[in-house]
This record gives sequence, C-alpha cells and structure tokens, in this order.
Amino acid sequence: MKNKLFVCSSPHLRDNSTTQSIMLDVLIALLPATVAGILFFGLRAAAVIAITIGAALLSEYLMRKVMKREQTVGDLSAVVTGLLLAMNYPATIPFWIAAIGGIIAIVIVKQLFGGIGQNFMNPALGARVILVVSWAKQMTGWVPTRFQTDVDLVTYATPLGALKEGSALASYMDMFIGNIGGCIGETSAIALLLGGIYLLVKRIITIEIPFIYIGTVAILSWILGPSGAFTGDVLYHILGGGLMIGAFFMATDYATSPITRKGRMIFAFGCGLFTIIFRLYTNMPEGVSFAIILMNIVVPLIDRYTIPVSFGGGKNVA
Repeated sequence: MKNKLFVCSSPHLRDNSTTQSIMLDVLIALLPATVAGILFFGLRAAAVIAITIGAALLSEYLMRKVMKREQTVGDLSAVVTGLLLAMNYPATIPFWIAAIGGIIAIVIVKQLFGGIGQNFMNPALGARVILVVSWAKQMTGWVPTRFQTDVDLVTYATPLGALKEGSALASYMDMFIGNIGGCIGETSAIALLLGGIYLLVKRIITIEIPFIYIGTVAILSWILGPSGAFTGDVLYHILGGGLMIGAFFMATDYATSPITRKGRMIFAFGCGLFTIIFRLYTNMPEGVSFAIILMNIVVPLIDRYTIPVSFGGGKNVA
C-alpha cells in the first residue's frame, strides 16, 4: 500500500499556476484593449507598443546577466510590464522616450529591488510617473482618433481634461467604445471591461479591488464633484480616464497589493479616494497613476494590521 502521509512545509494549498501562465492570461486579457488602441490610433501606436516591450525585454535580459542571476525573460512579466506601460503612452510619444520608459520600469523599479515580486510599486506606473514628471509635454500629446470627425472635441485634451476646462465633451458612447483622445490603451472602456472579466473568470484577480476602486470613484465624484473643481459627472470619471485599466490591471498587481481580503478592500478605497482628490482638487485632470503608487507604498503597513492572528495566538505586536 502506498504511503498516503506527506509531510511538507506550507503552503499546503497549491495549484498548477506559474508566473508564466498568469502573465499569459494577463496578456490575453489586455489583447482587446491593445487591438482597440491600434485600431483607433493607427500603426504608430503599434510601433510604440513594440518598442516599449522590446526595451523592457532587453533590459530584463541584460540586468539578469549583469547581476548574474537566473534569467526571467521567459516568465513574460517583462512583456506585461512593457505592454502596460505602452498602453499608458499617447500614440504621439517619441520612440526614444517610449524606450527609456521600458528601461526605467525594468531596471530601476523592478530589477534593482530584486526582480519580480520584490518591487514595492507597479513597474509600469512607476516608469509612467517618472516620464510624466520629466517629459510632461510629450506624455500628454493627445490626438483625436482616426474616426473622429469633430477634431475640436478632444484634440488637445482627454474627456477629463475637457470636463475640467469646461469645454466640449465627448459622448458616453464614444468613451465606452474608445473613440476619444487619450492614452493608447485606456480609451476603450468595453475592451478593458472584457479583459477584466476574463481575469475574474480565470481567477487571476479577485473582485474586491476593481469593484471598490471604481465604486469609490463613482460615489465620491457624485458627492464631491459639484463642490470641487469641476462638475461631478460619474460616467465621465469612470469612462473618461485611466480608471478602468488602473482598477483591473495595475492596482491588482500581486507584488504591490495587499495579501488579505480586508487589506485589498482598504487599499482599493484608498486608491479611489486619492484618485478623486487628484482629479478634483489639483491642476491634474487625472490621478490614477499617482493614487495607486501612493497606496503601493503603504501596502506593507496595510498587510501588517490586516493579517489574521493564527488560532490560539495572541495579538500581533510586531
């Protein structure tokens, strides 16, 4: 009779998921938004995506070589980082800045902190914020899509920017399908929603962060909008900026989000709160990137106070 008693260290609940399989599912989930971005902004958007991913992959390979560590290019995490970063670029961004962003994301934000799982902030968002601070004009070079007939609508501003300036607004349908100015991968709400649903069905992410994040932004924009810097149009706040891609694909990053359910709920609420503060009470029309990074920083503190005490254990006073 076979020995059915197996003694091993935790964790005792396991599945067949690997880093590569998880990253592949994220890439599949991002495919609709990627196709939509290329469709609306043309082949230049495809070139920006290819250059950013290439820079991220090359940086990952060279850094692992220099640090004399096992190669991780094959786990697809660098591809995901490059794609997410590219989707946060405008299609007009100079190719050399796109490449620098890929290098910053991998070398500075990811590998210098130990590689995948060791970074304290989302690499794509960290790189994007650095680029926004360094090259603000190039990072906000918005153009209308190839299908817009009224180019005055959002030629120089995203829907959130137009709303804050009190200028002409895009229709809800245009924002839902993605026929608006903005970053390559953030404009099509339906494409991002399909990708988010795929991740939920595959159990790559859980519902707490996207649901509470988007819900918090919706409720606070309704409550605070009329007394803030501009009108609190709930649908504009949900569809008109980077909320959808941030809530489903960036705030849910395993390495930079809390490990407990309660922690994820607190984290998501904080992301929503900071997003609205940035949108309503600063000179920036958007605040998703900064909001998520700020909450990334406090994730260790959230984890410390939300990890449940083991059965029979006392109060955690670490």
